[in-house]
Amino acid sequence: MDHGIAVTLGLSFPETVERVRAALADQGFGVLTEIDVRATLKAKLDEDIEDYLILGACNPPLAHRALEADRHIGLLLPCNVVVRTVDEGTMVEAMDPQLLVQVTGKPELAAVADEAATRLRAALATLG
Repeated sequence: MDHGIAVTLGLSFPETVERVRAALADQGFGVLTEIDVRATLKAKLDEDIEDYLILGACNPPLAHRALEADRHIGLLLPCNVVVRTVDEGTMVEAMDPQLLVQVTGKPELAAVADEAATRLRAALATLG
C-alpha cells in the first residue's frame, strides 16, 4: 500500500500553500498545525533544505467518528499534508487515510478512512 496521495504542480511554493489551504477548507478540513521544516532545520541545525511545510489537517466530524471507533486513533491524527519544492515545481502529498485501518487493524475505521480519502483526493484534484 502506498502511504500517500500526491500531485505535482508547476506553481510557486507560496501559491501552492495558499491553494492547498483553500482546497482543504472546501472539503471540510481545517489546518490545526503547521510545521515549517525548512525553518526548523535551519534554526536548530543550520541545515538548508527545500521549502518543506507539514500541515496537520483535520475534518472534525471525521475525527470524531474515528475517535468513537478507537480512542487510540489520536496517535495518528491529524492527517498530514506535505507541501514541498521539487524540480518540477511544488509537490503536495497527503497521508492516505487507509493507513488508519491498516495500522490499527480496526475494520470499523474503514468507512471513516474511505470518506477522508475521498475528500483528500478531491482537494488535491482541484489544485491543478
